[in-house]
Amino acid sequence: MSAALAAAGTGFALGLTLIVAIGAQNAFVLRQGLRREHVGPIVALCAACDALLMLAGVAGLAQLLGARPELALWLTLGGVAFLTVYGLKALARARHPAALQAAADHAAMPLAAALAQAAAFTLLNPHVYLDTVVLVGSVGAQQGEQRWWFAVGACAASALWFTALGYGARALAPLFARPRAWQVLDALIGVTMLALAGGLAYSSWR
Repeated sequence: MSAALAAAGTGFALGLTLIVAIGAQNAFVLRQGLRREHVGPIVALCAACDALLMLAGVAGLAQLLGARPELALWLTLGGVAFLTVYGLKALARARHPAALQAAADHAAMPLAAALAQAAAFTLLNPHVYLDTVVLVGSVGAQQGEQRWWFAVGACAASALWFTALGYGARALAPLFARPRAWQVLDALIGVTMLALAGGLAYSSWR
């Protein structure tokens, strides 16, 4: 059980560091939360999309490794490189902090239109596939028998984030509007990603 919890914790940490960032998707969820408009369906859609992509990445890359085990080293090195680059970028953002702003319009939005926008912000962003399918999938595939616990942790991080952002928008908006808060958060994300990269490199070397 300790190995399963460790894998789930690693997945949770990676999932959270990838999703907590200033971007169009988070700004849209924040706006809908502030307006208390279709929050539940939008949170569910965003979390479900992330979960499906993460699970597909873990399953697909794990199957690929089973067929070609020599790819394990290259995927590990790729995961280390991705995490290192992302970590350094987060630390760079911490040096020049910005703020997450929700749109100020007040026009009513039908549920179908809101879901379509949420899906577009999620699925039309090319980085989402790099983050979820490739990065989470490659790291998760290295977990062996614990890979599904890793995936559960990553999916839980996504669900928790979107739930907090949507339903806690009114309380969190003043915090997210402060560049200093994002500076601290990006610094923590950078350090976490570099630590995960180091752990992945060590496990591969060992």
